[in-house]
Amino acid sequence: MGADLDAAAHGVDLAITLHHGDLPEGLDFGDSVAVDCETMGLNVSRDRLCVVQLSGGNGDAHLVQIPVGEEEESGMHDAPHLGALLSDQSVTKIFHFGRFDIAVLFWNIGVLCEPVYCTKIASKLARTYTDRHGLKDICRELLGIDLSKQQQSSDWGAAQLSPEQLDYAASDVLHLHALRDKLDGLLAREGRGELADSCFRFLPTRAMLDLAGWDDEDIFSH
Repeated sequence: MGADLDAAAHGVDLAITLHHGDLPEGLDFGDSVAVDCETMGLNVSRDRLCVVQLSGGNGDAHLVQIPVGEEEESGMHDAPHLGALLSDQSVTKIFHFGRFDIAVLFWNIGVLCEPVYCTKIASKLARTYTDRHGLKDICRELLGIDLSKQQQSSDWGAAQLSPEQLDYAASDVLHLHALRDKLDGLLAREGRGELADSCFRFLPTRAMLDLAGWDDEDIFSH
């Protein structure tokens, strides 16, 4: 895994496979899959899901482009193979800021991702010496990889995605397995592994609270 990730950081060609609407049947990501989403904006109920990126941690990425106008009567997109993977209890879904992606996937595809791991939560619990917990920041510090974020605000709803967009989308999932390994070591060192696990178990509920209208209210406050 490490060699593949290093190759990605130095511009070696990667296997980025683009799928239309759903994953193919029988694609195996192992017991953990890195997941990220690209949307038209940050309002889950307004801005549609455009791309779902996935990686098994082997240096390859699979991108599912969600076409506009192919929703069911429920308003959700029908992606049975992707949905089966995301809801598979034997496969851990690794996110960075999973709170948003879990809500987006539930709203657009109708599946609640469980079990999950979030590298942003892990970073906030383990790296208390900094307030920089973005993916670019932790990849640079923990992996020595400098990610480009130039395509972050591009038009992900375009019918034809550019090579730069595909590379950017892939980079958001290619390193999450390696980050999880590094962050797990830091969490164990600081004695916060069990606390992190409890946060990960609660994360799908936190996403559902967001969708139910408690996105700006802390229900645990006085």
